[in-house]
Amino acid sequence: MIFRRICLSVCILFFVSSISAEEMKNNIQNNQYNVYTGMFDFSDDGKSSTLVGFQHQNENLNRDTFLGNLSPITGVLITADSAGYVYTGVQAQYKIGALNITPSFTPGLYHEGDGKDLGHMLEFKSEVQLSLNLSDSSKFGFSYNHLSNASLGDKNPGANSYMFNFLKNF
Repeated sequence: MIFRRICLSVCILFFVSSISAEEMKNNIQNNQYNVYTGMFDFSDDGKSSTLVGFQHQNENLNRDTFLGNLSPITGVLITADSAGYVYTGVQAQYKIGALNITPSFTPGLYHEGDGKDLGHMLEFKSEVQLSLNLSDSSKFGFSYNHLSNASLGDKNPGANSYMFNFLKNF
């Protein structure tokens, strides 16, 4: 029940905007929001679960480096088993025409809820996302990530997840 409420709230928040189209043309689009859903720990039949998440990127903080265009990201994901992960980290962006390749690394705090015990509260998420430009301000993508505690806990089972992403600049 709570999973459905969160999904509905995120969708409403994401698609409802008070900025008119004319104002949008006059403003530089500085914030990117990523709403995603998928399967948490799809490789573990016993503890796999659907997930929904939300991520923010402030494009004013992008920096061109020898590693590519880097920017900070912050987000949260929640599974249908009430597990949650709150994270902040960095992503790189590489563009090949309309295709975007976006690897990221984000340490964060994990709460297992009724979901999988990952062995520690501190977890590290490594992710790669492939997305296509739908317009100047929208993208659709697919991402894969791995959560691991880097053997900080007594156990380190990890979790592999995949997601479908909708990204929108505002």
